Amino acid sequence: MTKFTISDLEKLRVSAAANLTLRESSNTLTSGICCSLSTGTPKMQILVCGGTGCKASASHTIADNLKSAIERENAGDRVEVITTGCFGFCEKGPVVKIIPDNTFYVHVKPEDADEIVKKHIIGGERVSRLLYTDPKDGHAVSDSKHIDFYRKQVRIALRNCGFIDPENIDEYIARDGYRALAEALSGKRSRQDVIDEIKKSGLRGRGGGGFPTGLKWELTAKEKSDIKYVVCNADEGDPGAFMDRSIMEGDPNSIIEAMTICGYAIGASKGLVYIRAEYPLAIHRLRVAISQAENYGLLGKDILGSGFDFDIEIRYGAGAFVCGEETALIHSMEGKRGEPTLKPPFPAQSGYKGKPTNVNNVETLANVPVILQRGAEWFASIGTEKSKGTKVFALAGKINNVGLIEVPMGTTLREVIYEIGGGIKNGKKFKAVQTGGPSGGCLTEKHLDTPIDFDNLVAAGSMMGSGGMIVMDEDDCMVSVARFYLDFTVEESCGKCVPCRIGNKRLLEILNKITEGKGTMDDLKMLETLGRTIKDTALCGLGQTSPNPVLSTLENFYDEYVAHVKKKECPAKQCKALLTYAINPVKCMGCNLCAKHCPAEAIVGTTRKPHVIIQEKCIRCGMCLSRCKFNAIVVC
Repeated sequence: MTKFTISDLEKLRVSAAANLTLRESSNTLTSGICCSLSTGTPKMQILVCGGTGCKASASHTIADNLKSAIERENAGDRVEVITTGCFGFCEKGPVVKIIPDNTFYVHVKPEDADEIVKKHIIGGERVSRLLYTDPKDGHAVSDSKHIDFYRKQVRIALRNCGFIDPENIDEYIARDGYRALAEALSGKRSRQDVIDEIKKSGLRGRGGGGFPTGLKWELTAKEKSDIKYVVCNADEGDPGAFMDRSIMEGDPNSIIEAMTICGYAIGASKGLVYIRAEYPLAIHRLRVAISQAENYGLLGKDILGSGFDFDIEIRYGAGAFVCGEETALIHSMEGKRGEPTLKPPFPAQSGYKGKPTNVNNVETLANVPVILQRGAEWFASIGTEKSKGTKVFALAGKINNVGLIEVPMGTTLREVIYEIGGGIKNGKKFKAVQTGGPSGGCLTEKHLDTPIDFDNLVAAGSMMGSGGMIVMDEDDCMVSVARFYLDFTVEESCGKCVPCRIGNKRLLEILNKITEGKGTMDDLKMLETLGRTIKDTALCGLGQTSPNPVLSTLENFYDEYVAHVKKKECPAKQCKALLTYAINPVKCMGCNLCAKHCPAEAIVGTTRKPHVIIQEKCIRCGMCLSRCKFNAIVVC
């Protein structure tokens, strides 16, 4: 173990910075958030995305193959391979980036490694077939700074993701890592100074609640106790959301530094990271970061010779969505059932083990070191009047550019979907976007010019949430979408309060009736009445927001509900119980493929002659549609 002083940390920063010189000079993704680097002649670098999505597509094998190819070419003294966190452009992964020319390769496969090394690294010629192709003009784009996906992004929380090796603390330190902590512990900032700076920045909680972060710290700091706790909420469980996980995978030291700063500010000596056990890569990288920070004396006793002590432990959750609520999370860490409790008392007064506890989510904490480095005024200059800074979103669904993005608050939905996201897949028509996960609402075309911030999304009938953003097209049934999200919250409810336990179950039963063609107009009235009652009476945020998908789709797609009830039709042709399958005799070749695979034996006919579906026997499974090679199946 090396016991660092503040001067030791600065010396390491200077020496480690040389290895990042080339990356800094070609960096386009961090809005100028960088440090002054020393000059030198560092190696050429190949950055390989090591986020979960790219690893699932064998990026680790790509990295290994690149290293082997470099060894075969005896080029190890001139080039190195570095595994980073998520680049964000998940639609085009696995991604490989060459530094210093900033060449951006997409959809890379393990077998491409030899060609990249021989042609690009040794021969100095780009591999054109791996370059990103601009969908507007079909031209290859070699440099990521010219890719529309990145143009409007401003990376603060994601500043180091896709840029540094998350398992090398030296690279984090070279990027001004632990400088904010060192300044605080050196006496340049008092505890109250740190809190005041976070308050002035306007940073609000990014976990969904939007509570002012500095105020939460101040409330905890004012409590008198022999021990206090700092808790990082890493229990990200929204369907389609991967913001916090990617930050932990790509920049774990930023969370450790922020938690330690928070501990100093509020007078806590113990930190706890509550993370679901199904995030093995994030857990691994957190463990590595904690171990390295301890070895450098940046965690533990007498940090940087300041006399301040702070330790961090990792606690595992079993994947319960309700444990994203801070009181349920605390109970889970205590070994109790993950159920919320009424507030007050708030965790700042009585939290983990009855002691004052500050709870912030991953993205909130990731902003803290940068705010203290660059100043509250800088951060507050980004975003809108009441929503400062940037927000990370997991952009998913029927969108061309699926990925992880970070944009200034106030960016419109239209900019996100059509400029960063590249529009709707396959030229389909935009129908809705779900923001805020299961707790949010579905917004329509009339909302596309809505600036994204805490207040505007609530006014439109949705919410920011933790940052999930799922785009839907004309083929999506909004009744089924509402049913999907409600089914999720019913499954994830802790069952403690009656409105959530029973009320949401009744809502789901009504939606099931409607999608099965058994609904009535009275059911539509009941959906709204019951939904608003649940919002007003449920115990915690899960129950209070669970009716949002139902209420928002009722308001924005009422005609679609009416079609299901009155006409017994699903306009999007997604509700199986309301579909009728028939065979077009002109297109049917009589191949028998549909009949062979029909589980109900509802298709009859002779070979090479048109077949017929017996409607009384058809179970509407859609197997015939998926098996037919001649587009002869008609869905009515």
